[in-house]
Amino acid sequence: MTHLQVQDDRLAAVRAAFPKEGLFAEKDWLLSSDAFPIGRKFLADLEQLGHRLFVFQRACNQLYHSSVKGKQPTWIARYLDAGKPKELIEFSRRKEIRDDVPRVIRPDLILTEKGYIIAEIDSVPGGIGLTGWLNQTYSSFDGDIIGGANGMLDGFRSVLPNGGDIVISRESATYRPEMDWIAARLNQTSNLEHSASSTVWRVVSAENYEPQAGRAVYRFFELFDLPNIPGIDNTLRANAEDRVTITPPIKPYLEEKMWFALFWMHPLREYWRRELGEKYFMKLQEAIPYSWLLDPTQLPQHAVIPRLEIQDWREAAKFSQRDRELLLKVSGFSPLGWGSRGIALGSDLPHAEWERRIEHALATFESNPTILQKFHKGTLFEHRYWDSDSGELKTMKGRVRLCPYYFVESDRVRLRGALATIAPADKKFLHGMSEAILAPSKV
Repeated sequence: MTHLQVQDDRLAAVRAAFPKEGLFAEKDWLLSSDAFPIGRKFLADLEQLGHRLFVFQRACNQLYHSSVKGKQPTWIARYLDAGKPKELIEFSRRKEIRDDVPRVIRPDLILTEKGYIIAEIDSVPGGIGLTGWLNQTYSSFDGDIIGGANGMLDGFRSVLPNGGDIVISRESATYRPEMDWIAARLNQTSNLEHSASSTVWRVVSAENYEPQAGRAVYRFFELFDLPNIPGIDNTLRANAEDRVTITPPIKPYLEEKMWFALFWMHPLREYWRRELGEKYFMKLQEAIPYSWLLDPTQLPQHAVIPRLEIQDWREAAKFSQRDRELLLKVSGFSPLGWGSRGIALGSDLPHAEWERRIEHALATFESNPTILQKFHKGTLFEHRYWDSDSGELKTMKGRVRLCPYYFVESDRVRLRGALATIAPADKKFLHGMSEAILAPSKV
């Protein structure tokens, strides 16, 4: 069989396996006959990264509660609670969920010439079902897929081991088809194992959800979205009364991008070093991009903002285009805080627009904090894809966002799959789009 025939057979297998309901609502991507290859050394580092990030999130959770109690500086909790309703803040501080952290950890890794940079960590990640389907489909002709055919299914089963409700809001409806797929597959395998016909996992709309005592809930909605979900109070009350469990936990402070800025703050350096351990602290310093909080508080005349060597944020508004290789990011509790909605790259903006955005970030800091982050450009990779217009296999030169999916399981944090998004070289923000290739990763 020729190489071209092999590629054609693989593409045919991928198309044949595609669910008729789709995987993303109204979204397409470019198909490839090949998984994205990574080296064994990189894979070993990826497998260790999951535990580092789990320890980091646990330390973030502890730092917030210590700040609330006054055992750490109170300004930490003040930053993290900015713009959030009082009731939600109180709910997130309940002692019953004090130690709860997300059970699924998905960092967005930008692959660079020197390794990788963690653009952010998503606590309510999309792509779980999509990556599960890709892994299963590509494993039929490739034995080296990271996570194997059923890794993502096993990982998600560990989050809801006895079944439960995957509750999705209208805001997150794009991802409903992939979660329908994963629930159907889990029910299918569960029924085969137990010769039963009950639906153990189900996907339900958040807007008309009625919690059932004893049912576990997987939350697939952002917390800023709560006012748009009728009846959500019933679900929160059931959680408060311990009638249902909810994961990821209702903790808006854990979903802030500003944690990367807090990680780099000098007054907290010894806290991170102690809680993470020297090795993890050093490794995360290599991967977490330097970030700043755009706090408009005036500095003393002798003080400067570290690494930028400016005394006032309005000086940053005067930076030349060359000095504006900086990302502005809405920190979290906002419709602009997910996807690529609230992100702007300074060097791409006209000077007047950059200045306007800095001023807006400073003016809205108390209600909607923004961070500034050093921009790291992805390195170029080549990957084949099917061009439907010409009916030919072509090669794209693109930049890669790698999304490893880690599940916090009973004995350890496990890497269960890694979704590669290969975006055209001219795209600055690497995310799912119709011009990008989506593929699982292989060794």
